[in-house]
Amino acid sequence: MVKEREHMEEPVEIPLTDEVHVEPQVPVLEAHNLYHIYGSNQEDGNVVALRGLSVSIGEGEVVAVVGPSGSGKSTLLKAFGGLMKPSAGSVFLNGRNMTRITGQELVSLRQETVSFIFQEGNLLPDLNALDNVAQPLRHAGVRAREARRRAMEMLESLGIEDRARSLPATLSGGEAQRVAIGRALITDPKIILADEPTGALDPISGRRIIDLFRQLNEERGVAFLIVTHSKEISTFANRALELRDGRFIAQHGNDVDDGDLASTRELLIDDTGTMSLPPDVLATLGGPGRFDINDLSRDGISMERVLSERITVEGNVEMILAPACPACGYIYGESTEEECPSCGSSRPMVASS
Repeated sequence: MVKEREHMEEPVEIPLTDEVHVEPQVPVLEAHNLYHIYGSNQEDGNVVALRGLSVSIGEGEVVAVVGPSGSGKSTLLKAFGGLMKPSAGSVFLNGRNMTRITGQELVSLRQETVSFIFQEGNLLPDLNALDNVAQPLRHAGVRAREARRRAMEMLESLGIEDRARSLPATLSGGEAQRVAIGRALITDPKIILADEPTGALDPISGRRIIDLFRQLNEERGVAFLIVTHSKEISTFANRALELRDGRFIAQHGNDVDDGDLASTRELLIDDTGTMSLPPDVLATLGGPGRFDINDLSRDGISMERVLSERITVEGNVEMILAPACPACGYIYGESTEEECPSCGSSRPMVASS
């Protein structure tokens, strides 16, 4: 017979609360009202490259920037990476106002937070691949032996350790870009700013670089801001920002910031025929430009942007290998070949239906 316990343990009451304190996440890069003016003595006067530009990029986010030549993309990258100080406005890296600091403090913040990848790689021609990757560590004060050890590990992770002793002139385009990526990653940055990183590569090498970016983003949580004309990169991004005349005038893809338009909006046209559009309406239209009038009546107007000025941006579209060669019509079937066995053309990527 089992004797009953004289003292039963009282249940422990756990207080419940609906309130969960979550620390707000600091954007890895944030810009507020950036303006930049290039002074000029020419007859046309000064050039306004950035016009009140603002953006916020979260940790691990991939953002593509698209736009025509002369829209301000290069100036934007320089301002975001601390390579130049904007004429007005602020840039925050990892929560710190980069436009308020100078000297070694600025250098340290950049080394800890941001790295660059350029279209041509911009490798130092007199240093081999290993020393190019190790160079940022040497600038940060890491001893040569340790810097080279870590650089070799980086080359191994990128699959090009056998090219460690090769000079940039002897590397293929894809190999040189991988070295540039290794150099960008060696300091463990929070965000990488890339300027047309696949622009100088053949389609297959460019595809390998995009796959590598995707792997780095998923496994290391590296954020990217990529200036590009490549549809494959813009579809890999979480969102794409359209840049025209120094402003972000539209956004495509996930997490669109533009507010939904109300069911009715009132716009005023003055006696001179001028109509001013609110920023959200202008963003929805895709920004300023030329429009064709499709239909005009006494109290109504229908218009559409002229075809030559349209920029098509597709966000988060699945890309697959083309089922047929666009050059000779060869049908690939179930094959995953990336070069046409009939004419040797590179097999392109197309949006899945």
